[in-house]
Amino acid sequence: MAGIAAIPNSGKPKALIYTPVGRDAWVARSLVDEAGLVSIAATDLPVFASSLSDDVALGVLTEEAVRSSDLKPIAAWVSAQPSWSDLPFIVLTTRGGGPERNPAAARLSEVLGNVTFLERPFHATSFISVARTALKGRLRQYEARARLEALGEGERRLQTALAAGRLGAWELELSSMALSASATCKAIFGRKPDDDVTRDDLIASIHPDDRDLVLARLRQTIDTGRDYSIEHRTIWPDGSLHWTEVHAQLYSDRYGSARKLVGVCSDTTVRKTIEENLRRLNETLEERVRERTKEVNAAHQTLLEEVAQRERAEEQLRQSQKMEAIGQLTGGVAHDFNNLLMVVLGNLELLGKHVGGDAKATRLVDGAIQGARRGAALTQRLLAFARQQDLQVKPVDLAELVSGMNDLLRRSVGSSISIETILPATLPPALVDANQLELALLNLAVNARDAMPDGGTLSISLREEQVAGNEALGKGAYLVLAVADSGTGMDAETLKKAVDPFFSTKELGKGTGLGLSMIHGLAVQLNGALLLTSELGVGTIAELWLPATERRPEQPAEAELPVPQAASRLKILLVDDDALIAMSSVDMLEDLGHEVVQANSGAQALELISSGQHFDLVITDYSMPGMTGAQLAQATRDIHPALPIVLATGYADLPAGTDIDLPRLAKPYDQAQLAKEIAKAMARETAPLLRSGGGAGGSQPRLSKANDVSDEIGDGACVV
Repeated sequence: MAGIAAIPNSGKPKALIYTPVGRDAWVARSLVDEAGLVSIAATDLPVFASSLSDDVALGVLTEEAVRSSDLKPIAAWVSAQPSWSDLPFIVLTTRGGGPERNPAAARLSEVLGNVTFLERPFHATSFISVARTALKGRLRQYEARARLEALGEGERRLQTALAAGRLGAWELELSSMALSASATCKAIFGRKPDDDVTRDDLIASIHPDDRDLVLARLRQTIDTGRDYSIEHRTIWPDGSLHWTEVHAQLYSDRYGSARKLVGVCSDTTVRKTIEENLRRLNETLEERVRERTKEVNAAHQTLLEEVAQRERAEEQLRQSQKMEAIGQLTGGVAHDFNNLLMVVLGNLELLGKHVGGDAKATRLVDGAIQGARRGAALTQRLLAFARQQDLQVKPVDLAELVSGMNDLLRRSVGSSISIETILPATLPPALVDANQLELALLNLAVNARDAMPDGGTLSISLREEQVAGNEALGKGAYLVLAVADSGTGMDAETLKKAVDPFFSTKELGKGTGLGLSMIHGLAVQLNGALLLTSELGVGTIAELWLPATERRPEQPAEAELPVPQAASRLKILLVDDDALIAMSSVDMLEDLGHEVVQANSGAQALELISSGQHFDLVITDYSMPGMTGAQLAQATRDIHPALPIVLATGYADLPAGTDIDLPRLAKPYDQAQLAKEIAKAMARETAPLLRSGGGAGGSQPRLSKANDVSDEIGDGACVV
């Protein structure tokens, strides 16, 4: 504030000083500081008056400064102080404070109120003593303010609590029986807030049957000091009946004498009405229970069935979530393992060409290749479980497919097991991948064989079912391929784990634990389901539910057109972010006689294509960081629309939104498959008639898996 000296940043009380004489000001400030206060100097009397506040602990003035001045602002502030405040002033005078020596002192005493006159000259200790005495009085005022604020806060909390609990407060003076009631209390007895309500009014409003009891309890509380607590009926002025609950305690003075009764009341009409209704209901409950026993029993049975159905649905959901989580993990591992096998198979194949004269080395390389191919077969099972294997889905006559496998199935299960088939000829086709379904059926047959070591019967049947829609299957028609055996069967605990990957009941080395999980993944990927039922000592039934279709199976072409051979030497751009795969593929291509340019990313490949270099063919991996193979192919077509492109991937399906017509190479692949796909890709470019049936969903070139049926059976495809 203008005209006020800077206030130190201190927690000490403040003293406001106005002394026009410089020496007096210096002395006053020094003595104030010595007394333990922070001095604040005002330059004139108006500034002094405007600086007065509740935070000022002491005011210091000289008589000469205020003798002929306008004291109305100061007088106005002094008279407007709150009840707890009486600001002390020290007036330095040369004539004392008595009216006989200083008539002006009376005027200052009237204006300032709490004023002490200190006659000059004075000793420093006198001023300090007066100042400290004034400060003590001011600090007691501050303490009184704090207590008043605490009392006010407690009162506000009490009122808030009473309002929140819809409680009415009342007090009854015992000496005069004068009643003081809050607005809520009056409302509980049916009165308006501004009505005058006496004790006799409230007693008269009590129901006649309850009045004597209320008066007796009230007298008992006054005589004994016991808490007053009662619930009674009240008749409002409008004649309506209500219930009131009242609680009170005696309030005694410091001498222990009872002075008043203080209490609260509440309207309990709603609660009593509910209790009365409940009482009436209980009186007739037994009769109503007897009448409705049959209905309750029926409802209970229905509830049990619904609970059982819900538990089954929850169990199916948990199983689905578990299989989905395991499938995602398995698919990622299998994809990475595919890439490793790609490197191993490619390098082993090239290495085998350089050890042709060494029989032992050739035998070792062949053994390593067989092991790698078994690994490739294992990866395909993992991808099948993860629903990521590459499927060629089309309408298939299942009866014809099973009949065509009859000889293979009989050789696989042996002569001690008889095979029975029930294959109706009028069933519609199913939308499946024929090769994968044959492998799944063979797995189920081998599982059945292992479950019947002493021989038995293997039954294979087909039927059509209509499904209204449930958790496992969508609405529509399904063909059910059932494989039943008369073997040892499984208990309930084993049956729950049957489709889990790597779970097997066979001894170590006799099974991978992936056969049923692969079949489960295949069924789900085909929008169907695998259902297993089994009983110990009776046998197992495995049912493949496959979606039916009205489309007819495609007729095989009478003669396959020859694939034109590619040029003896092509310039090929190979794109793969995995250095090991790229190196292995480059070696295979160069061994085939082609010139190869390698790029480790889509962006690098695009730079090479845009630079003007001529390439006869581009082979690109799909899954690459930054730019996928599909994105690279799209950008390449914008530059060279006629440039042949082959997309290599270990996944079954490209992500949603990837709409591009490209030949697909399924990893891992060997050199012969690579050469065949190069020839097909070049033939598509040079022969439009051959390309007319291409595309992702037509006769696009694909590499077959690096395994066959013999690999699957040799690797122990049967798992449970």
